[in-house]
Amino acid sequence: MSDNESKKARRNAARERAAAQREKEKARRRRNRTLTISGIIVGALAVVAVVVLVIANSIQPAGPGPKNMASDGIVLQGQNGKIVPVTTKGIPEGGKPTATKQDDSVANITLYEDYMCPVCNQFETGNMSQIKKWVQDGSATLEIHPFNLLDRSSLGSKYSTRSAAAAACVANYDPDAFLDVNSAFYENQPSEGTRGLTNDKLASIAKAAGATNPNVQSCITDQKFAGWVGDATNRVFTEKIPNSSLDRVTGTPTIIVNGKQYNADNTKAWSDADAFAAFVEQNGGTAK
Repeated sequence: MSDNESKKARRNAARERAAAQREKEKARRRRNRTLTISGIIVGALAVVAVVVLVIANSIQPAGPGPKNMASDGIVLQGQNGKIVPVTTKGIPEGGKPTATKQDDSVANITLYEDYMCPVCNQFETGNMSQIKKWVQDGSATLEIHPFNLLDRSSLGSKYSTRSAAAAACVANYDPDAFLDVNSAFYENQPSEGTRGLTNDKLASIAKAAGATNPNVQSCITDQKFAGWVGDATNRVFTEKIPNSSLDRVTGTPTIIVNGKQYNADNTKAWSDADAFAAFVEQNGGTAK
């Protein structure tokens, strides 16, 4: 073979090797691109799955609200020296609450509360005795709205939702016992950062406090009104608060007397009955 032929053969062999290498590199890039796209798709599907799971776990099943809570709260008033609930139909599934029509000649006291909220407990302990007296003698009404501000504080057990739903069961089936059960839930309040009480324990406390209608027990253990609690909570956080100038609730307890919000000067003052009585006298007509 001549030198020219030898050089030509080497050049051809080099071209073939280069072409083979280029094809090999193209194949490698195709594989990497395919793997990258597949990884993105798998990752995206994983994200979607997580989002779907979070949404599924956060959304309560829809359902009608409890009777005697047409405003998303139960209204208690005095009648012949006794405290009695104002009876109403429940909010229909997909319906909206009806704001309470208030009589401004008396002190209309409205509470937005969470049964795991320690400051709510302070207010309850310091003030409920005198509030009951005002309601009994007809100088005040009391409207209580339980909701679930502190679900995040019960290690995933959603105690705030479960206890609010338990209170709704009492309002629905045994409303005369509501105020005593409300107080009993605070007397047995679990600490934040715990799983709280079981549904069976909530049912037992309600029964011991006077909610003896047998339907209350199964309602609490089955969490019949958990969906309503979710809806009511969403409303207090996103919608204007009726009979007030508040655009929404931002914390617990939220206490309103004839449209005016009560704000204690410090944490200890939430249990100061004299301070609250002065506020009521200033804003609530005849309560004293």
